Amino acid sequence: MSEPAAGQPQARRGRKHIVPDAGAGPVSRFACGLLDLKREAGDPSYDRMRTELGAVASKSALSAATRGRSAPSWPTTWEFVRSLAVTGLGRDEETVRREWLARWEEAVEGQSDPAWAASAGSAGETDSPDQAFDTSAHADPPGAGDWSAVDAASPVESHPAEPFSTPPWEPAKTRRWGSIVVAATVLVVLGLVAAVVVLATPSSRDKEAAAPHYPLPGDSSGFGGDGLSGDVTFPDGAKTRYGRTFTKIWRLKNTGSVPWRSRFLQVAGGTTVLCPSPPRVPVPDAEPGQLVEVSVPVKPTGTGVCHVLWKMVDERGALVFPDRTGIFYQVTVAVE
Repeated sequence: MSEPAAGQPQARRGRKHIVPDAGAGPVSRFACGLLDLKREAGDPSYDRMRTELGAVASKSALSAATRGRSAPSWPTTWEFVRSLAVTGLGRDEETVRREWLARWEEAVEGQSDPAWAASAGSAGETDSPDQAFDTSAHADPPGAGDWSAVDAASPVESHPAEPFSTPPWEPAKTRRWGSIVVAATVLVVLGLVAAVVVLATPSSRDKEAAAPHYPLPGDSSGFGGDGLSGDVTFPDGAKTRYGRTFTKIWRLKNTGSVPWRSRFLQVAGGTTVLCPSPPRVPVPDAEPGQLVEVSVPVKPTGTGVCHVLWKMVDERGALVFPDRTGIFYQVTVAVE
């Protein structure tokens, strides 16, 4: 059976996914956007998103993100989007990250709207994301409890009747007002505590602002160096046999003044369906002036020309050299 062309939908068996109503609110609209992106990338299965496109999230978490019942966490969203838009469609990672981070924040803010929460709650359905990866919960804020217990617990003192004493209904009225005051006080305290927690918790914008701004001053890299080629194995135009795993090895040099720590090469586009490989491989730590070798195992799934682009990223997936085109390998896969 021939391989389907990249970007073309593949027929799959199983239950038909229920598309949320885009007009039902920001969370449903966000889920529809994820489904649109999935269709644009050829509508791969969630299994394929994980095994071929490198989404580091469970199938249940990826599927729940498109149901429109609750906003997924940002890590789940980014793995969903990165695997399709960056790895599958070859788009610029930083541009995709900024666009979808803004869309995700809009969905999360809309989820806290009381009108949406009431309509979502009336459906009587809840999602159960895979806690092995997506551990963030989107629960409603705690509401007030039943304060009728305060009245029941309030001590009632009895007094003998006296001439010109207060009417018999006055003590009960006083107790009711006392309960209301206590309830209001507790609500105010809970509100203040919630406000402090919200203010003390860094937002996604704060986290983005605290991240390093690349390229770092003095940071630089070279392809090969010291008289050695950048291609250790399989130079451009090399041939390999179909069905046989080959290992592409590059030689990189730290030509700047910044030590390399916790860096990776990450797929940035190309014929990733024809030549699947790990979406990200580690770059050995390197001091300024040091040469390192980076290896990528590849197992072709068909015949043709494999051309896959890679870029250097940090441990968060941010491009270290955003203005560079990156490096690539190009080999011809043949039956013999």
